[in-house]
Amino acid sequence: MKTNQQLTIGLFGFGVVGEGLYKVLQQTPSLNASIKKICIKNYGKKRNAPATLFTTDKNDLLLDHDINVIVEVIDDADAAFEIVSTALQNGKDVVSASKKMIAAHLIELLELQQITGQSFLYESAACASIPVIRNLEEYYDNDLLHSIKAIVNGSTNYILTKIFAEGLKFKDALLLAQQSGFAESNPQLDVDGYDAVNKWTFLLTHAYGITDAPENILFHGIQNIHARDAETATARKQEIKLVAQAQKLKNGRVAAFVLPQFINCDDHLAFVKNEYNGVVIESGFADKQFFYGKGAGSFPTASAVLSDISALRYGYKYEYKKLYHHQPHELAGDFYLKVYISTEEIPLLPKEQFCWIDEWHIASDRKYVHGVIAYSTLLKNSWWKERGVSLILFPDPIIEEIETKKIKQRSLELAGLEKV
Repeated sequence: MKTNQQLTIGLFGFGVVGEGLYKVLQQTPSLNASIKKICIKNYGKKRNAPATLFTTDKNDLLLDHDINVIVEVIDDADAAFEIVSTALQNGKDVVSASKKMIAAHLIELLELQQITGQSFLYESAACASIPVIRNLEEYYDNDLLHSIKAIVNGSTNYILTKIFAEGLKFKDALLLAQQSGFAESNPQLDVDGYDAVNKWTFLLTHAYGITDAPENILFHGIQNIHARDAETATARKQEIKLVAQAQKLKNGRVAAFVLPQFINCDDHLAFVKNEYNGVVIESGFADKQFFYGKGAGSFPTASAVLSDISALRYGYKYEYKKLYHHQPHELAGDFYLKVYISTEEIPLLPKEQFCWIDEWHIASDRKYVHGVIAYSTLLKNSWWKERGVSLILFPDPIIEEIETKKIKQRSLELAGLEKV
């Protein structure tokens, strides 16, 4: 597209984000963009826009030659992929906010972009108002990105903030998040970590050229965090956050995961409260940069969609520089993690799976263990995800290599642990 060419938009979805975009576009006439048609499921529902804009027929948008931009902000991943793929094949540029759809169909979407030559932008799909994708693509388009560490889910961060700031129990904090509109009536995608790992899947593509599926990335949510875990963190002057982390190792591969983590009070991410998101990027020469902003909500998400629409005036496309112009990195599986695990029944823990155990406490009703365990062990086993078991990483949790003789040597040596 040429600069300032008229953008005629077909919008799929008129929920929180869709309506927010409609209102934002009305306040930005200089953008030279307008919505011609909006596709929704239920035509009879009352909406804050002229009835003539709405249709239930997707082809009214996908087959309209005047519409040159499709914006998709629906919550059905399968339907979203059909819309996006058809639009690209029909010569339309696309803006999407569907992180689950993008994560599930990443390889296919990359191929479609190459075949059609159309733009497919999705800044709003991760961290809403924070322009993290554009920065990874443009500012960090070299191979000197050491690490990226982020809070990418506002719902879980809101819940954890209420637990630490107000001493709420998990269930009460979750209910408050739902009442405040920061968590769905069925919060499993957020609370269990699925939303965060979906976002991390394609952020890793822009950061390191990695195109692995979500199931190949170690992840877990905050559903098993216990009140005693919060007390332990507070005693250590720390908080617990659901952290997505990636770090380039000495062997060139990338350690990546999404797990609860203890955060020191002076860590950048400790500043991120409530529904906000935060991203810390560390590179070879720029050291650390911290991005902070609202990770959810109508206008914050709509602003990211608006930014993508604006970029289309200049024919902007993601170049996927780390994937196509550099040697893509691979996910690492041969590193170790420093973990804290609490449970009611320590004898049920498979102690033989630890490289070693540094500390354990068994006197209280809630027992806990500190130790080191291989990433591959956690990836292959699920006992640590069971109800009643809480796994939290320590700050700076990655250990790249361990002397072979140390593995197992310390596992059961500490003061009779083998008898527990």
